[in-house]
Amino acid sequence: MNKIYYILIALVLVFFGYGIITKKDNDPLKKEKRVPCQKTTTTFEKIANKKLSNKAVELLESGNFIIKSRIEQASFMESKILNYINVEKADEILLSVLKKYQKEQINKNDKLIIDYYILENDKEDTGKKGTKCKLYAGYLVFEFKLENKLIYKIQTDYMKMDTSDIPERMDCVIKSFITLKG
Repeated sequence: MNKIYYILIALVLVFFGYGIITKKDNDPLKKEKRVPCQKTTTTFEKIANKKLSNKAVELLESGNFIIKSRIEQASFMESKILNYINVEKADEILLSVLKKYQKEQINKNDKLIIDYYILENDKEDTGKKGTKCKLYAGYLVFEFKLENKLIYKIQTDYMKMDTSDIPERMDCVIKSFITLKG
């Protein structure tokens, strides 16, 4: 009788243990990092259209893109981001990063849309939960679109209030996008 009792307990433990392990492996919020530079700060990404990704990367590499950009300032605290960066400077940084990944300039009719914004972290926003939300200076959100379809979206934090790490974060965004080709 004792053997059956122990076997039943072992089966119940294995059943629940297996359920917990498979639940953890299928967690949709699991943050797998595809590119090493994504581990530097908190980064989220979404590959929305794998079918058009090769064409989108080729357009970027051949210089066939249009940049749309903006900066979203803090509203609950005194905004300081414009003391360090503006849209024109951010676009210059992005263009210099993109130059590193261009293979050859070829004019094509199709254009990749690179739509991005820089958000200043509003540390006095009462809606923020926890102290971790106040550690980063802000974040970048990039959307790559082709044929009116979202191809790829990525959000990555920048940590320095003076925005001096934005070039590094933009480089990571472009590296991450280019890895979609293949």
